[in-house]
Amino acid sequence: RDSTAARTHVRFHALPVRFRRPDVAKLAKLRAHSPTLKPLGFQESCSKTTRRDFFPIAEGRAMSVPHAIATSAVLVPRAAFSNRGSGAVKKGRVTARVAPGVVRRNGNVNALPARGPKSSLFGNNDVPKRQMTKTAASQRGPDGYSVDGMGCVDVDEQLHEHEGHLKYRWEKFVERKNAITDAEGSLLKFAKGYEKFGFTKTSAGEIVYREWAPAAQSACLIGDFNEWNPEATGMEKDEFGVWSVTLPAGSIKHKTRVKIRMQKGDGAWVDRVPTWIKMAVSEPGVMGANYDGIYWDPPAGEKFARKNGRPQKPAASRIYEAHVGMSGLEAKVNSYVEFADDILPRIKNLGYNTVQLMAIQEHAYYASFGYHVTNFFAVSSRCGTPDELKYLIDTAHSYGLTVLMDIVHSHASSNSLDGINLFDGTNGQYFHDGPQGYHWMWDSRCFNYGNYEVVRFLLSNLRYWMEEFKFDGFRFDGVTSMMYSHHGLQMTFTGDYGEYFGMATDVDAMVYLMLANDMLHTLYEGHAITIAEDVSGMPALARPVSEGGVGFDYRLQMAIADKWVEVLSEWGDDYNWNMFDLVHCLENRRWGEKCISYAESHDQALVGDKTTAFWLMDKEMYDHMSTLTPDHPVVTRGIAIHKMIRQLTCCLGGEGYLNFMGNEFGHPEWIDFPRGDRTDISTGKFIPGNGNSYLLCRRRFDLVDMDHLRYKYMNAFDASMHDIASRFKYLCSDHQYTSLKSDEDKMIVVERGDCVFVFNFHPVNSYTDYRIGLKHGGNWRLVLSSDNPEFGGYSNLWTCNCPPIGSQEDQFNGRPASMMVYAPSRSVSVYAPVEAVKSQLGWT
Repeated sequence: RDSTAARTHVRFHALPVRFRRPDVAKLAKLRAHSPTLKPLGFQESCSKTTRRDFFPIAEGRAMSVPHAIATSAVLVPRAAFSNRGSGAVKKGRVTARVAPGVVRRNGNVNALPARGPKSSLFGNNDVPKRQMTKTAASQRGPDGYSVDGMGCVDVDEQLHEHEGHLKYRWEKFVERKNAITDAEGSLLKFAKGYEKFGFTKTSAGEIVYREWAPAAQSACLIGDFNEWNPEATGMEKDEFGVWSVTLPAGSIKHKTRVKIRMQKGDGAWVDRVPTWIKMAVSEPGVMGANYDGIYWDPPAGEKFARKNGRPQKPAASRIYEAHVGMSGLEAKVNSYVEFADDILPRIKNLGYNTVQLMAIQEHAYYASFGYHVTNFFAVSSRCGTPDELKYLIDTAHSYGLTVLMDIVHSHASSNSLDGINLFDGTNGQYFHDGPQGYHWMWDSRCFNYGNYEVVRFLLSNLRYWMEEFKFDGFRFDGVTSMMYSHHGLQMTFTGDYGEYFGMATDVDAMVYLMLANDMLHTLYEGHAITIAEDVSGMPALARPVSEGGVGFDYRLQMAIADKWVEVLSEWGDDYNWNMFDLVHCLENRRWGEKCISYAESHDQALVGDKTTAFWLMDKEMYDHMSTLTPDHPVVTRGIAIHKMIRQLTCCLGGEGYLNFMGNEFGHPEWIDFPRGDRTDISTGKFIPGNGNSYLLCRRRFDLVDMDHLRYKYMNAFDASMHDIASRFKYLCSDHQYTSLKSDEDKMIVVERGDCVFVFNFHPVNSYTDYRIGLKHGGNWRLVLSSDNPEFGGYSNLWTCNCPPIGSQEDQFNGRPASMMVYAPSRSVSVYAPVEAVKSQLGWT
């Protein structure tokens, strides 16, 4: 399953009729008996002439995918933008978020699982494979790029077995990049489509509107400026399907409503929000009201003026994941300005260096958490205007914070009234015209990444957010869904490389991701950060494009959060906790590909799931969080383990770290977006809502600000954890070694950079004079202890009164030196060499 499966269960029961999600269980059962079943939840938005194109194919049959349409002013070779088909969908389910790969455990390289049957993009008639030397694999051209896309083999030699697929992918990347360069001048110019499409201005101030809608028979621009008269502003179509009209300067006023009216192939007329619109709004106070495009062109005196430049890309990203709309104390939608003024200072004080903003692109349905995008170039108008978002980002930059955007290019809302689905009346304009173009679990449309204008639209979307708003990079949502024709659904990833490089791989999508990363890292070198949300473990996903990788800086290490849910919900008594299992999950990642680790994200905070704090303390959080009352054993245990989980995840799970807003202090309750009662039209079942309440769609930062509540302990520890990570920079260190995993003692000892982390998960045993291994001798100093009183500890191991500890120059646990420490029950302590402590903390 994809990462968004954790949130689909909110989407399934909270949508208005036109966003209705399918009953997945029912759909799966019906599909087993009817391979031509229409996708549930999609019929309402399809015309009679296009519904037949969305019948799922019988299992085992090849999908027929149309060739892309060349629509540039210079015709692009059809071969550069065409799909190669896709294979049969496999049965089963995803049981592992990250497949076993080449990973380091205790300094050693893990053996990979036994290989299954080989598969290739070219099937049984593949060109015979040849063994390449490392030197041959590393060959690069004068531009620094691999000559054949095989440079990534230097990091993962098992990729040799899929040389044919990798070279084919590389050839398509080079072919398409060259085709774009020939037609547009360069990839960078190609990605400035927002200067050509949508609303632009000539040097004389004339307003030009262009829209790509090749299937439309007729088109006109309507809006407040012409009193919505379809006869007033007709548009002309060129040979590439682009409609345009030029209006006199000043004829459309700032903030006025606009739409395009088009005649479809069947003669019917439809009104659509322009696809490149910069802002879209619905009528205030009207539930389910349709959106109108807003002509956004503020006068020079009203435009936001930036004061701060971009910060440098951090060596290790420590990310605060946030949703602006639900970031306030009040039961309402919070604004960009309120987030900038009230929340950014908190993030800075906690020590995070990166903010990741969710739900920025306009989405008609609030409870989709921003993942059902309707208007890709428009800011979410619930939270404010484009200029107010610019203020938020500029304020973040003033604090030295990098700002990432959670961008959705994996799919689009199937809402055809407000979004780009069926824009010109056809299924296949922006999306695949067939089963591959419909994501049945999300009830959404899947892009055709082999289409020239679709690639322009998406690449331009990335550059627009970077240029216009000064975002510093992106977290790409749903990358697993993009990379495979089966979208990761009903698919078990076992780690067999044949699962990654075969007929089920969408090479067009892979090439698009390579183009996107290549463009971003070329244009914003030293600044841009890209993160892939992938559950499959695709090899070379986080290797540079120049060596044949997909080009992401990081992948999300999604297995870790699932593991903690498993631990807290299934492992039971603390004595049952398996230290070996924990360490294996945290270390299980591909060598040479950086990961972002997290104990919990927004997925775990949604209604129906539980946060770490809620798993640990549950109902006791309502009555026993006050320091004015005696300690409660459940709360005491919960706070202690909450701190340990976060530190273990941070120091062992990856090269970066992420936390969702409020979870740093153990935010109680779950997130429940406002939703009304509804009846499932496929079953007739009544599904109660929450009265469209915002009560549980906010963040209670007041809880951590109350000095008598124990939330402050977890918050203070989180800040100190980041302070140590920032000063000692262990996340970007190549040195990581787990010297101890003891199920008997419930102990874990980890070396990361200059630091040594000592975890005692035992519920009752504290250990005096406990010997641990060290990477070198000398004197060591305690720099962080979860047992400090300011973290809710008992002061048995306190940084302010713990003297330097001398080491012994004798081997222990495979390490060249060792020392004796005190390890209190349910605590984590961090040690560093006294020289490093003096230079980083100033302690003598």
